[in-house]
Amino acid sequence: MQNSNTTEWDENGQLEVLTFDIGEERLAIEAINIREILDLLPETRVPGAPEIVSSVVNFRGKIIPIADLRVIFGISYGTAEESGSDAEGTCAANAAVDHRIVVIETELDSELIQIGLRADKVHEVATLDKRDSSEPPVLGMRWKREFVRELVRQPESVIVLPDLQEIFRSLAGAA
Repeated sequence: MQNSNTTEWDENGQLEVLTFDIGEERLAIEAINIREILDLLPETRVPGAPEIVSSVVNFRGKIIPIADLRVIFGISYGTAEESGSDAEGTCAANAAVDHRIVVIETELDSELIQIGLRADKVHEVATLDKRDSSEPPVLGMRWKREFVRELVRQPESVIVLPDLQEIFRSLAGAA
């Protein structure tokens, strides 16, 4: 499992990742950290929880917090998407057929945790090449630089490797 804040490219300078879209952005998580890819499940809002992890799902008897990276990266919801909840506090599952929950396992403060990430569309496992990567620039980023580990150029886009540990650590520190 990859749990450091640095990208652990293999000896050939490659990294196997799962790519997924959130809005118009393509992100990637190391494949070794992926535990499940789920269809959307009924979500239950958690009163007082940070907006990024404001709900949980019950999956096979395990409560998994659901993180919405749109909040951290300021990605807007499309017109067909809603993140609201009904009057009982149960989140309505997004209607789009491509939406999924990507369950990852990561270490936070020496504790192994599972977190579900909302994705608009999950793509395939891909292999990225270190030669195509670079650190996020000091200027010109619309996101907090510390929340992005690397940007990886692709023929038609740029894939963002988010620093999930830093994102979730910032939440734990704020609680």
